[in-house]
Amino acid sequence: LGVTTVLLVTGANPARADHLRAALAEAGLATHVCAVPGEPSVELVRRGVAELREAGCDGVLGVGGGSTIDAAKALAALAASGTDPLDHLEVVGAGRPLTTPSLPCVAVPTTAGTGSEVTKNSVLSADATTGPVKASLRSPYMLPRVAIVDPDLLAGLPTPVIAATGSDALAQVIEPYLSSRATPITDALAREGIARSARSLQDACDHGLAGDDDATRRRRDDLAVTSLFGGLCLANSGLGSVHGFAGVFGARYDAPHGAVCGALLAASVGVNLAAARRRDPAHPLIGRVREVAALLTGNADAAPEEASAWLASLRTSLRVPTLS
Repeated sequence: LGVTTVLLVTGANPARADHLRAALAEAGLATHVCAVPGEPSVELVRRGVAELREAGCDGVLGVGGGSTIDAAKALAALAASGTDPLDHLEVVGAGRPLTTPSLPCVAVPTTAGTGSEVTKNSVLSADATTGPVKASLRSPYMLPRVAIVDPDLLAGLPTPVIAATGSDALAQVIEPYLSSRATPITDALAREGIARSARSLQDACDHGLAGDDDATRRRRDDLAVTSLFGGLCLANSGLGSVHGFAGVFGARYDAPHGAVCGALLAASVGVNLAAARRRDPAHPLIGRVREVAALLTGNADAAPEEASAWLASLRTSLRVPTLS
């Protein structure tokens, strides 16, 4: 990619990337580390752009969860544009389009939740007159130049992170499948993702993701593929009420995004199914929810209502907290 000095964007503990920094140095690349301790904010991105420029970085490598990769994408875009996040942020900013190609950005997810490595937006928190909000920077230029999805990088994840990020990924294959903007391509990816999550998410929380046996490798593969497919699905067919509410809650409360999605998913599917039935007994959404129920339960004859029941049971067994 022609990069000589890399801004290495990590999670809260940059020491976890020491081996990677050493490998970059061995390859002749200078590095400067930028840690993202939580979900990225406008202020964090401003500071990161200043650090990037001071260090003379000409490329960005984001290694971590969705927050880390979102920050990396925003830093690569704004360092190239020379503009402020609020010039482009939706909802609370000016919303102006980014017109300058980003610095080369490589995204390496180490969790299986957001699919941010294949989307063109970065979610940032910002203060507004009504209180804290989360909104997106969005541009085709923000797609990472390279995405490296290696399921083995999930091996060390603790159970609560598996549960939260896995719940987010599951929501991001179900919501696009139930979206009015669904397409045959996203349908194919969503069906595969729903089936993989249904067979492996609970198992991953029960048995973990560390190990080299076939069952553990399959769990890692399933969760990584579901997350990747979720990113591709949401980027093309959109999301729904789970993420509509989760964006608001995530800005106002100190709760992991994926856990909020897990708390909302069963209710969202159930409420939308009931609304569709009231509008039209032959509403196409009913058949779609029936298909989701069949994929989740493994029962081809499952009733539509079994989808929300299965999801509610999963939330309980994964110990994802309720909203309260």
